[in-house]
Amino acid sequence: MSLYQSLTQLPTAQAAQLLLGQTLVRSQGTTVLAARIVETEAYHQSDPAAHTFHGPSKRNQTMFGPAGHAYGMHHCLNVTAGEAGEGAGVLIRAIEPLEGLEAMARNRKLPRVVLDTADGIRQLGSGPGKLAQALGITLELNGHDLTRPPLQLIETGTVTPTSIVTTTRIGITKAASEPLRFYIKDSSFISRP
Repeated sequence: MSLYQSLTQLPTAQAAQLLLGQTLVRSQGTTVLAARIVETEAYHQSDPAAHTFHGPSKRNQTMFGPAGHAYGMHHCLNVTAGEAGEGAGVLIRAIEPLEGLEAMARNRKLPRVVLDTADGIRQLGSGPGKLAQALGITLELNGHDLTRPPLQLIETGTVTPTSIVTTTRIGITKAASEPLRFYIKDSSFISRP
């Protein structure tokens, strides 16, 4: 089963785990930016913390569309999941930069010197807003099909269940005790330990 078929058929929490280790590729003119997904959070319309909890609206209609599309509010990247009409998605919380690091630093308006240290490189994408900025993801990509440029989700292998840490989500007040945050164990690129 392909990654996109899995996003349609799996419960959102499993889709969030499946996205770990996959690669986001962003084309900006002739520059290619690539990053490995290292941290995610699952959201579903039955979840009071989800943008879709109160049903479809003009603002969140993308989340009720087909799986494998970008949904962005407040300059974050979510990947839609579930069947069309379901209102589910996965927030991409952190990335490990792989290619185009200088362009990512420029996009974040950071000096090139940040690329001289591991902690500086970590700062490129260690949070939802940071990674959206680093990859040049704007609200214009809301609803974008992630099988096509300029932003693609590329299947690059799965992370074994023993390499995935499950914990509670960050920065929410509703359903805050739900274990719906997932990250790759021992990754130094996650948003918070």
